[in-house]
Amino acid sequence: METQIIEIFCIVDDFLKTIEFKDDRQAKISSTEIITVVIAGAWYFGGNHEKSKKFFTDYKLIKKMLNKGQFNRRLHTIPIKIWTDLRYVLTKIFKNRNSTQEYAVDSFPVSVCKNIRINRCNIYDKEIYRGLVSSKKEYFFGIRVHMICTISGEPIEVIFAPGAVSDAKIFQEFEFDLPRGSKLYGDKMYNNYKLEDSVKSTLNIDILPIRKSNLKRQHEPSIAKHIRHARKSIETAFSRITSLFPRKIHAVTAKGFELKIFCFILAYSFNLL
Repeated sequence: METQIIEIFCIVDDFLKTIEFKDDRQAKISSTEIITVVIAGAWYFGGNHEKSKKFFTDYKLIKKMLNKGQFNRRLHTIPIKIWTDLRYVLTKIFKNRNSTQEYAVDSFPVSVCKNIRINRCNIYDKEIYRGLVSSKKEYFFGIRVHMICTISGEPIEVIFAPGAVSDAKIFQEFEFDLPRGSKLYGDKMYNNYKLEDSVKSTLNIDILPIRKSNLKRQHEPSIAKHIRHARKSIETAFSRITSLFPRKIHAVTAKGFELKIFCFILAYSFNLL
């Protein structure tokens, strides 16, 4: 555990030095230490910052630990761009070693509370956050995490959206920052001829979703079989990410809730290095 934490610290520290990010002179602990505590907390302690802080204190990995209020304030002063750019560094590593140039796209739901408590939920309060999990035929209240992964399950692009927004709509918001010649597999929700043609002509990326039976552009049987098999890797990745979640993700604000989800994805990504 300590070795992995040191590796996370070194990667984060090198990244912040590269972008010339500097902390306030009066800061008791660095932003590198804050980020490392949070990512380690997501990986080992179910996102519990207090347990993670205690571990770092007990093992003398950080000499002057902040109290709960100070730590949360420091955490939320770190710009969102720092987190997204850090993920982008990991993304470049994953893309460079993905020799097959095959990717998969899908989404998974994250509930902010049980349905019976929706009326008392202060994090989200709009009906657009009530989504449907078709496979389970049940509703949830929260967000959907839309993701493009390598077929080895390594996260490449991530978008958070309200639970009721469809996969097809969010799919159009991806940057498709993939190598030219890549293949992107998806389920039946991602059939969009116009988008397929546009991405193919501009980026030379083949979008290959599972075809609905009533569509004209059907794949060859061998290709259809490969798509069904290859895209299962992203479902495995989702299972591994959600296995890090505690029974209830504690957060007070929407920003805090989404940051915790993002850190679970970051922690999962670091473990793949």
